[in-house]
Amino acid sequence: MTFQEYFLKVKEDFGGTDVSHIGEKLAFEFHVTGEEQGTFYVEVKNGKLNIEPYNYYDRDASFTASAKVFNDIMTGKTDPIMAFTLKKLKVEGDLGKALRLKDIIK
Repeated sequence: MTFQEYFLKVKEDFGGTDVSHIGEKLAFEFHVTGEEQGTFYVEVKNGKLNIEPYNYYDRDASFTASAKVFNDIMTGKTDPIMAFTLKKLKVEGDLGKALRLKDIIK
């Protein structure tokens, strides 16, 4: 799978997520490693979710992992905190806001 195919799948799976209950602005950058290597961002702003295939320099946190690890987290097969503890997921930035990602992927 190419990064473009992977990105489109993520956008399709999560693009319609209701984030109207999240009042604060959140911005996350995802660095996908491996065969699907690439970068995309997820932003919650004014109760709307944006997912775009670009770098996002004004981010609250960035996540780095393989597409498999991200998929396992997004489908609930892997707890993100466990992935971080096992060093399968690297997180940089505001860890408090990084934990808010769980509100988006419920």
